[in-house]
Amino acid sequence: MTAPPPPEILILAAPDLAAALTRWRTHLAAERRASAETVEAYDRDVEQFLRFLTEHRGAAPTIADLSDLKPADLRAFLARRRRDRAVGARTLGRNLAGIRSLARFLERREGLNAAPFRATRAPKAGRSLPHPVTAAAGLRLADAGESLAEEPWVAARDAAVFALLYGCGLRISEALGLSRRDAPTTAARALRVTGKGGKTRIVPVLPKVVEAIEAYLRLCPFVLDAEGPLFRGVKGGALSPRIVQLAMERMRGVLGLDDTATPHALRHAFATHLLGAGGDLRTIQELLGHASLSTTQIYTHVDAARLLEVWAKTHPRA
Repeated sequence: MTAPPPPEILILAAPDLAAALTRWRTHLAAERRASAETVEAYDRDVEQFLRFLTEHRGAAPTIADLSDLKPADLRAFLARRRRDRAVGARTLGRNLAGIRSLARFLERREGLNAAPFRATRAPKAGRSLPHPVTAAAGLRLADAGESLAEEPWVAARDAAVFALLYGCGLRISEALGLSRRDAPTTAARALRVTGKGGKTRIVPVLPKVVEAIEAYLRLCPFVLDAEGPLFRGVKGGALSPRIVQLAMERMRGVLGLDDTATPHALRHAFATHLLGAGGDLRTIQELLGHASLSTTQIYTHVDAARLLEVWAKTHPRA
């Protein structure tokens, strides 16, 4: 059963809207299969919007109040967010996405006039390119011998996680969400990965990645249940993403990498290096689990930037 919205949201809404918020949250989790992180982010977006409307109108808004809103009201909310919190265009776009999700739900279920929500546009955000690590750095990160961890099994574990991120293009949540039974083997070098929105995909696994995982399994001091998490922390619980991030921070100093070298940068490197070696976008889209090809197309800009850099450094007339 889906948890009810946080109480701080409900007190900012009139009774009819509060009841609709509960139904919307259930719709997100059960029907749209949104992740817990997405639901939590939308909660924050709606809370900020309702807080603004309560101050703006002097009372907790009803569904009818939302239906009476004009694009100017929504632009005023975005302007307030930018002025008071100094948030960027990307954050404002995310805020507006959460509010629009609620508006679409209310339009279908409660007859809300959602036209003003569709008509309002967030400020344009500059497109930031991913910062992939080099192939050499990716390989060294997947080498347990490079690790600074004191325990050999911890070094092998970190190397196995990095190998999955760079060798398979997994998100960190996908790698840490694997169970023991999901671990690839020499005989079955493929992973069934559950990504965003509960969508599954099959990802081929390189022999070096299998070797890294098998090395970790040989050294891991814990008994791993088939249905339990594949990667464990030092106390035996599921490995936290923060621990992986800290391991990467330590390795940045060893490898001389800058601050953009994060675990997610290994996923970017996977896609960028595939594209640079002649991989086609559709295949890379499938491997990454992107719902839209436009999301994958950003890597064409990354690769073009690399080619221009090489040209500028080597061409006699550059």
